[in-house]
Amino acid sequence: MIPHGQVYIIPTRCKECELCIEFCPNDVLRNSEHTNAKGYHYPEVIPGKEASCIHCEFCMIVCPEFAIYTLEV
Repeated sequence: MIPHGQVYIIPTRCKECELCIEFCPNDVLRNSEHTNAKGYHYPEVIPGKEASCIHCEFCMIVCPEFAIYTLEV
Protein backbone atom coordinates (compact mmCIF):
# COMPACT_ATOMS: atom_id res chain seq x y z
CA MET A 1 0.00 0.00 0.00
CA ILE A 2 1.36 3.41 -0.98
CA PRO A 3 1.44 5.84 1.96
CA HIS A 4 -0.74 8.92 1.74
CA GLY A 5 0.08 12.19 3.42
CA GLN A 6 -1.55 15.49 4.22
CA VAL A 7 0.50 18.66 3.65
CA TYR A 8 0.41 21.45 6.23
CA ILE A 9 1.95 24.86 5.57
CA ILE A 10 2.76 27.61 8.06
CA PRO A 11 2.64 30.68 5.78
CA THR A 12 4.10 33.10 8.32
CA ARG A 13 7.38 31.14 8.41
CA CYS A 14 7.88 30.84 4.64
CA LYS A 15 10.60 32.86 2.88
CA GLU A 16 9.79 31.64 -0.66
CA CYS A 17 12.94 29.58 -1.18
CA GLU A 18 10.84 27.10 -3.22
CA LEU A 19 12.88 24.09 -2.06
CA CYS A 20 9.72 22.25 -1.05
CA ILE A 21 8.30 22.75 -4.53
CA GLU A 22 11.54 21.70 -6.24
CA PHE A 23 12.06 18.54 -4.19
CA CYS A 24 8.47 17.21 -4.17
CA PRO A 25 8.62 13.96 -6.18
CA ASN A 26 4.92 14.13 -7.12
CA ASP A 27 4.76 17.86 -7.94
CA VAL A 28 2.10 18.45 -5.30
CA LEU A 29 3.08 22.06 -4.49
CA ARG A 30 3.16 25.42 -6.22
CA ASN A 31 3.61 29.04 -5.14
CA SER A 32 0.44 30.63 -3.86
CA GLU A 33 -0.82 33.86 -5.37
CA HIS A 34 -1.15 35.11 -1.80
CA THR A 35 1.71 36.48 0.27
CA ASN A 36 2.51 36.37 3.96
CA ALA A 37 3.14 39.48 6.10
CA LYS A 38 6.76 39.58 4.89
CA GLY A 39 5.67 39.65 1.24
CA TYR A 40 6.69 36.09 0.36
CA HIS A 41 4.58 33.75 -1.74
CA TYR A 42 4.18 30.61 0.34
CA PRO A 43 3.53 27.17 -1.15
CA GLU A 44 0.12 25.62 -1.55
CA VAL A 45 -1.14 22.25 -2.67
CA ILE A 46 -2.13 22.29 -6.33
CA PRO A 47 -5.90 21.85 -6.58
CA GLY A 48 -6.70 18.25 -7.47
CA LYS A 49 -3.35 16.97 -6.13
CA GLU A 50 -4.38 16.66 -2.48
CA ALA A 51 -4.24 12.85 -2.65
CA SER A 52 -0.86 12.81 -4.44
CA CYS A 53 1.27 13.41 -1.33
CA ILE A 54 3.07 10.18 -0.44
CA HIS A 55 4.38 11.43 2.93
CA CYS A 56 7.99 11.20 1.80
CA GLU A 57 8.78 14.20 4.04
CA PHE A 58 11.22 15.72 1.54
CA CYS A 59 9.49 19.09 1.90
CA MET A 60 10.00 18.98 5.68
CA ILE A 61 13.64 17.99 5.37
CA VAL A 62 14.65 20.72 2.91
CA CYS A 63 12.67 23.63 4.40
CA PRO A 64 15.15 25.87 6.25
CA GLU A 65 12.33 27.72 8.03
CA PHE A 66 10.31 24.70 9.23
CA ALA A 67 7.32 26.14 7.37
CA ILE A 68 5.93 22.87 6.01
CA TYR A 69 5.24 19.39 7.27
CA THR A 70 3.25 16.31 6.38
CA LEU A 71 1.32 13.78 8.40
CA GLU A 72 0.45 10.30 7.26
CA VAL A 73 -3.27 9.77 6.86
